[in-house]
Amino acid sequence: MAQPDVSPRKGASDAESASWPMAGEPTQHALMLFCGRLFARPLPRFAFAVLILVLLGALFAPHISPYDPIKPDFAAARQAPSADHPLGTDDIGRDVLSRILYGARVSLLAALIPLSISISIGVPLGLISGLLKGWTDDIIMRVLDALLAFPRIVLIIAIAGILGPSLLNALIAIGVVGVAPLARLTRGLTLSASQEDYVLAARALGSSNWRIMMSHILPNITAAIIVTVSLDIGGIILAEATLSFLGLGIQPPNPSWGSMVAVGNRYIQTAPWISLVPGTAIFLTVMSVNLLGDGLRDAMDPYLRNR
Repeated sequence: MAQPDVSPRKGASDAESASWPMAGEPTQHALMLFCGRLFARPLPRFAFAVLILVLLGALFAPHISPYDPIKPDFAAARQAPSADHPLGTDDIGRDVLSRILYGARVSLLAALIPLSISISIGVPLGLISGLLKGWTDDIIMRVLDALLAFPRIVLIIAIAGILGPSLLNALIAIGVVGVAPLARLTRGLTLSASQEDYVLAARALGSSNWRIMMSHILPNITAAIIVTVSLDIGGIILAEATLSFLGLGIQPPNPSWGSMVAVGNRYIQTAPWISLVPGTAIFLTVMSVNLLGDGLRDAMDPYLRNR
């Protein structure tokens, strides 16, 4: 039996042939092509390296931290960076490097827990609202509009204040506030996808709304949702740091980059490293997440990858 012709069609550009795996190619090859597009530029590579270092530091903090991040040493209070303390000590003598490593764990939780809440609630609400329309859409959108009427950080502080000062409550507040923007994005993508020919054909064949939603719409809007979520991670980390700075996040003596900045703020002239080091960690992490999100968007954009 003759084999099907899977060669590129006539007139296809070299860029298009290189960007899209042809029929029958293994998934591994497609993944390699995607990674090649993602890391083609130096900035995403730099961002990925920084995030890997943050992840490794958080995972292996108990093994690589030179000191106990909680135990004070008043004799070593506010010591400048030295061989014994590479990043100095804080106001009660705790090693800043050790606290930075343990504080990275809080930043990872700050990314995972709120995103899980926002995605598990926001994406289904947006799909239902965009597909069913009518009174269902009206009710969901009015509730989301009410949430969006408040400034994001003010609403987060209000919810965290009501729930009480703790890391978990702060992350729940961030996740709840993130539901509305993600639901509206999903709704817009669903409204656009529902007018495509493949969805209209599925309706004509009698497919249920559930089948259309899960089999036709969701797979085609997932890439846009992933890119948006990746770009939101930086804002979530900053929100957690803000809550910790205000005393509504993780509570002392547990380390958090935001709470470390708050403590060092009192010694900014005499011991600037106390707030400068965690502030730099926040800056590098958030910048790296945004750079990697930009690279992910470019790698998934069919127009850019064919240029």
